[in-house]
Amino acid sequence: MQPFYDYKKFAVLYVDDEEKSLKNFTRAFGDTFRILTAPNAHEGLKLLEAHKDEIGILMTDQRMPGEKGVWLLERARQLRPRIIRILVTAYSDMDAAIAAVNTGAIYKYITKPWDVPQLEQTLKRGMEFFLVQRERDQLLHEKMSVLHNMMIADRIVSLGLLAAGLSHHIRNALVAVKTFLDLAPAKMAEEKMAADTLRNPDFWRDYYQNVQWQIERINNLLKDLWTASEKPSPQFPDQVQLRAVIEGVLGRLHDGFAAQRIEVDNRIPADLPALRVDGPKFNRLFELLFKDELTSLPPGCRITLTAQPADGNGRPEIRLQIADNGPGLPEEALRVLFDPFVVRTDTPAEYGIHLMACYFIVYHHGGRIEAQSEPGKGTTFLLHLPLNPERVAPTNNNHDFLQKVLLNERLWEKLISSPE
Repeated sequence: MQPFYDYKKFAVLYVDDEEKSLKNFTRAFGDTFRILTAPNAHEGLKLLEAHKDEIGILMTDQRMPGEKGVWLLERARQLRPRIIRILVTAYSDMDAAIAAVNTGAIYKYITKPWDVPQLEQTLKRGMEFFLVQRERDQLLHEKMSVLHNMMIADRIVSLGLLAAGLSHHIRNALVAVKTFLDLAPAKMAEEKMAADTLRNPDFWRDYYQNVQWQIERINNLLKDLWTASEKPSPQFPDQVQLRAVIEGVLGRLHDGFAAQRIEVDNRIPADLPALRVDGPKFNRLFELLFKDELTSLPPGCRITLTAQPADGNGRPEIRLQIADNGPGLPEEALRVLFDPFVVRTDTPAEYGIHLMACYFIVYHHGGRIEAQSEPGKGTTFLLHLPLNPERVAPTNNNHDFLQKVLLNERLWEKLISSPE
């Protein structure tokens, strides 16, 4: 009969300064568990850091030269709180074991010399507990993903309808403004207004051009939001090289960067794997990202672009990093960076519509976009771009999504933990 749990799915790390004890442990439990060993706490920590996603149980002796076992257990708790932590003590170290239990640093303590059958049962129960926790977390994430996808679909449709409606009404309203501006000079001439400024045709020409520019700007913002909110095609017909796309966009924006004296260091390799994309949307993604940089960065800054192939949870992708050395953003601004309804504190005249459109375009391509920033140290955008989006169900990191877009993670945790 096959065991219900796969005890070798995750490793057991055993740390002890006695070489004989390490060998005996491997010999006794190697057939049932995947074993890693280390001769001291520091070596154990190195193994833990290198294999943190592969280890289910950490078992360590308390008395070792250098750092003690409880030191390693505490580091493990900080690095991976879900790892099952077991302390091996002699009777003389009972105070340390009790203190570790009281502080929540360990799952269980056992005494030396250990009894093999009893320890095997302890390790099995510990690994089962670890596996059940992971399964629960995965189910929680799956449920969160369903809610997330329903919510984002609803939000996309709402934003699209909003953009379409606003565009219609704004254009109708602006007809009246345009008519007034067309008739104003004639009306003033008819009434022979005396003010020099109002009689100056240059004033009205500049004013007219400024209003026209604002009209066009509003329409472009709404158009970007509408385009990003359109239902994505199930096919991605265009095959592109990332460097070539970005070089094309930077070429079109060259004058803007030159005027701001912003230097762009494009270090993206030319031989990256090709991406399958919706070409117009993919190009627009980078136009909007770089326009946002032009808007938010002071003159003389530098933008550095790097990219590399990566494995995104079993799917091939390209990870693109766009980093600037600008003033950066405070935490409260970073949290709402992709929300179009919050005024940007760094550039009050701009709204987050550009970046929300970028968020949706990346989402439509089965990827995700993240932002990191710190005041005085610049801002970095990290884009995860799958090579073949049609093979990918867009399952963005829900915690990241809720933090950056919904802003109320605790409310959603209560929602998903409530009965159906």
